[in-house]
Amino acid sequence: MSVFRRVGCLVSAALLLAACGGSDPASAPADEFDSDVTDARSSVESYWTSFFESQGGQFVPVEDLFAYDEPSDGECGGEPFVLNNAFFCPSGNFIAYDVNFVEGQYDTIGDAFVYYLIGHEYAHAVQDSLGITHQLTIQHELQADCMAGAYLGDSVRGEALLLEDGDLDELLGSLASVGDQPDVPWFAEGAHGSGAQRTEAFQQGSRGTSSGASSLGTCL
Repeated sequence: MSVFRRVGCLVSAALLLAACGGSDPASAPADEFDSDVTDARSSVESYWTSFFESQGGQFVPVEDLFAYDEPSDGECGGEPFVLNNAFFCPSGNFIAYDVNFVEGQYDTIGDAFVYYLIGHEYAHAVQDSLGITHQLTIQHELQADCMAGAYLGDSVRGEALLLEDGDLDELLGSLASVGDQPDVPWFAEGAHGSGAQRTEAFQQGSRGTSSGASSLGTCL
């Protein structure tokens, strides 16, 4: 597994990862997984803090980011948690994820998956704070992919994150794994886009700008 680290260390808008296949690989040490989650949260909050300050605003981070094992472990807007999922809960201003599912994908894809996942869910929190709404779910989700790409691309270019050999393949694998199945209509409730659409949206945000300004403008 490559190391995608912060340099110097770091349910309305769910990621809906049920399209990913199950796996039973040898698990990475729990402390390594927890460290990557902590570093990913630290790096994404640092990115959004800098962005909001550059616009004359103030960034308010989510109140919590935590793992769960069972649907009964919590609720969002009166609805229980969902297995095989990760999501931002606007009514509680928190991000939660099924730890067994995410650890499985972490073991299969690599540590870059965690940075992408948290980047995507944090993008939903930022959309909420900016008052961004879309009538079509897929538009909202693809914009979050683009914003996650901007966070990761800008962070690597700014040397806040170190992208090592294999990390790019892990990121592309992450995007392919969370794409909708071919039989899911683009207008279906909960649709997020095909693997190709999600990859395109992510790359749109991650490419950067010729002026050196934040890549986020390409997503808004």
